[in-house]
Amino acid sequence: SGRAGRAYYLQIRGSWFGTHKGVMEPTSILFVCLGNICRSPLAEGVFRALVKERGVGESFSVDSCGTGSWHVGKPPHEGSREIAKENGVSLQGIRARQITLKDLKTFDVVVTMDRSNLDDVKNFKVPHDRLFCLREYDEKQDSLDVPDPYYTGDFQSVYDIIDRSCRALLDELLR
Repeated sequence: SGRAGRAYYLQIRGSWFGTHKGVMEPTSILFVCLGNICRSPLAEGVFRALVKERGVGESFSVDSCGTGSWHVGKPPHEGSREIAKENGVSLQGIRARQITLKDLKTFDVVVTMDRSNLDDVKNFKVPHDRLFCLREYDEKQDSLDVPDPYYTGDFQSVYDIIDRSCRALLDELLR
């Protein structure tokens, strides 16, 4: 069904405006990368800043995690913290954690940073309409993968990709 199918799912699900047992509940979004110290915490911080900037912060619950356990409990990478700070984005309070089956059962939307993360998460058997790569929303996409700055050291281009993609994703979620 591709992106159109996900858009339909997100529109129909509409949980940020929807109800559960008569109570308004925020849409929960989980950003996933490999170690949860570079890309996914940056996406979490950027998305939180965007929803706050647009006045819809109460309508979203945002978190991040990694597929691996190497950095559990550690703060985001210094490079992610620096680029976030330069752009007015807070990563305060974010600590690395590993994805769990419970995450995949409770989060409305699961967004991975690359195809390898996507494959790892698919091993948990999440419905496909709830799972996709962030760069599917990147208008300048040359790959579905957000490069990992842990290896490249290029936090600026990664920030630009994440910011651009998160803006487009939020636009679609708010339609």
